[in-house]
Order: sequence, then structure tokens, then C-alpha cells
Amino acid sequence: MKTFLTLTLLLFTIILTAQTDQKIYDIIDAISADRIEKDIKTLAGFGTRHTLSDTVSKTRGIGAARRWIKSEFEKISKDCNNCLEVFYQKDLVKKGANQRIVKDVWVVNVVAIQRGTKYPNRYIMMSGDIDSRISDPTDYTNDAPGANDNASGMAGAIEAARVLSKHKFENSIIYVGLSGEEQGLFGGKGLAKYAKDKNWEIIGVMNNDMIGNIKGVDGVIDNRTFRIFSEPVPPTETKEQRESRRFYGGEVDGISRQLARYIHKTVKTYMPEMNPMLVYRLDRFGRGGHHRPFNDAGYAGIRIMEAHENYTQQHQDIREENGIKYGDVVAHVNFDYAAKLTAVNAINLASIALAPPAPTEVGIGGIVEPSAKFRWKKASGNNIKGYKIYWRETTSPTWDNSRFVGNVDNFVLDGIVIDNYFFGIATIGENGFESAVVFPSKIFRK
Repeated sequence: MKTFLTLTLLLFTIILTAQTDQKIYDIIDAISADRIEKDIKTLAGFGTRHTLSDTVSKTRGIGAARRWIKSEFEKISKDCNNCLEVFYQKDLVKKGANQRIVKDVWVVNVVAIQRGTKYPNRYIMMSGDIDSRISDPTDYTNDAPGANDNASGMAGAIEAARVLSKHKFENSIIYVGLSGEEQGLFGGKGLAKYAKDKNWEIIGVMNNDMIGNIKGVDGVIDNRTFRIFSEPVPPTETKEQRESRRFYGGEVDGISRQLARYIHKTVKTYMPEMNPMLVYRLDRFGRGGHHRPFNDAGYAGIRIMEAHENYTQQHQDIREENGIKYGDVVAHVNFDYAAKLTAVNAINLASIALAPPAPTEVGIGGIVEPSAKFRWKKASGNNIKGYKIYWRETTSPTWDNSRFVGNVDNFVLDGIVIDNYFFGIATIGENGFESAVVFPSKIFRK
């Protein structure tokens, strides 16, 4: 009887910690493709949003675009009783910083912060890019509507702010429009430095760059699949950390990769109709995006984007040749798909913002033993239900097995041979939401 009761309690605990939350479904339902369409058309309507374009005109250029974005964030804030802190963050980039900076320019980001109720200095960020370009990256006068690249991502960030501002979260959320992406990722560099200077604790950055195209250049049409790019380990790791990986693993378990897995799991749970594709590289082959400067600063950051790109509609002068229509215009954007990927962002922003901090100083032991042993430092806060140990086969891309072990700071998984699996630990909140998984960084023998 005692064994039966123990198993029943364990099963109940597993069900309790794996349950879904109606709030997340409500967030999905609240995302509006119509509003996203309107915003994309507005952004494309500024003619060009090139980083070096007009900043004085009220109707054309990046100046008009960023003022409009700021005004949208301010409207959202007014509707939620001033729940957003809206401001510009800017840096002067001098002519010759690279070949694409042909004159001095202020790179201006538009930032909106929704403060958390318990952890106001812990941030999860969703970014889109404000700027656009055509074939010549230094051409800042001709039309560059940038409907998909990247009015779609910017519109998604604005829409996420509209929806999530109706809710309260324990951690802070940042919605941001980054400038200077096409000229050398200058906006991300500036904001990453600003975050360091302000001692922000950034949990993760979700960079959205092109979330509106469903027809690839190869003719494939797919409105369900999207890619999550993440680097394997941080570029800031030390020589000692790198050498440790040779013996203890962790080659694909950096903080950005854990963020990617978190997003994958959340989507599989709440949006099973979608097909998230984990891509094990920083970005597309030989290319870059605005999550990279945050990675360079030591923060977790990933890129969310469409699965099938159409290169005739990226960085192209608007024209028609041999029956092919070139150019990044509104007609090529699928607004329903952009809304789905916006929902992907929104539910992960919400889930992470509702979760407690992750455990720290996670250690693992069990060398030449029939069990895996764990120790960790408990997360701060009185909203913690306990901790969950995850493990997976070394060739698996996702955390496939888990066990909730209660509000303890150590545990032994009997019968699990440490050699055959990778392990991690997450904090579970009283509300059922959990932190990202932390891969063990310390090794102990007793």
C-alpha cells in the first residue's frame, strides 16, 4: 500500500508540474493578424528606413519610422496605466566604422520596458529591426520598404507589447526596435553595452528577423515551420571551461541553446500545430542577426525566423526581370504566419517572465557509480515550488526525460549511469512555470 501511495503521489506531482495554463492560451488568441498587417503596411509606407536615411521628414525615412514606433509604445502604455517605460537609446557611429557607414549617424533604438512585480531587474527581451535596405547597402535615398525584412519582426514586437501589457509578470519584459542591423548590427551592440552599464540581468533575447514569408525561393510553401537559431556555447567562455567540456560534455549546452530548447518545448506544449526547427548554429550560413551582439556580451540570445526564405525579396531593388518580381514589398508578406510567430514569441516571453530564477552553482557527480548525483544553490524568492532534473541521451536535441524532486538543493538519480546522458536542472514556480534548464558547471566526486 505504501508503495502504491508513493507512486500515486509521484504521478500526481508530475501531472501538476506539467500542466498547462489558460493564460498562455488566452495570449495566443489575443494576437491579431489584422493589427500586424496594419503595422507592417505603416512601416513599409515610410518609403525607406535605411539607417542613414532622412530623420527630419514626418512621412519618410528612419526618423519618421522610429517616432511612429515610439508613439505606438506610448499608446500601449497609456492603455495599461503607464505600465511601459518608453525611451530612445542611441549611440553615435562615425563615418568609416565600416564600409557601410558612409557618414556619421546616430543609431537610435526604441525601447519599451514592462517592469516585473518581483524581479524588476531581470529581463526577457523581444526585438525586431527598424531599418531596411536594398541591393546597395549604402543607398539610403531610394525606396526600401522592408516589408518582411524587417517590418514583420518590428510589427510582431509591437503586437506582443499590446497583448502582454494586459497582464502582470514577475520578471520584466523588454520590447525593442533595433536600428543599424543592416549596417553592422550597431543597434544591438549599443543596447547590449547599455544593458551591461545598467547591470541588467538579461535572461534571454529573442531576436525576430523576417517572420512573414511562407514561400521559399525553391518554391516550397510552408506556414507552420519556423527556425530557432542558437549558438552552442557562449563566446565569452574561459579556457578552463572550454577544456572542461572535452571531458564532461556541454558542447551543445550553452545558455543560448537552453533558451532555444525552452522555446521549442513551450511551442510544442501550447501550439502543437506549429513546427519549431532547432538549428544548431549562431545564424544562417555566413550571415548574422541582432542577437549576436548580445551573445558577444555573454547573454543568452536566439533568432526566430521563417523556415523558407526568398532571396529575390531580400536586399533587392524593386524591379521585374525575366518574369521575377524583386523587392521586399507588402504583397509578399503572409500576415497570418507573422501572427503565429508573434504568438510564439509572446507565449515564451510570458512563460519566462512568470518563472522564478534558475538555480545556480549546479554541480554533478557520479563518476564510476550507478547513480547521477546533483547539488545546486537554490534560487532566491518565496514563490518556488521546487526543482526538476532533466536528462537526455547525448545525441538528442531536446530534454526528453525529467523528474520533479521537490524544494531541495541536492538529489540522487538512482540507476541512471552518468556516462550515457546529459543532465540539467530547472526551477519550478508555485504557479507551475519554470526557468530555463541549467547545465551543470561544477564537478564533484563525493
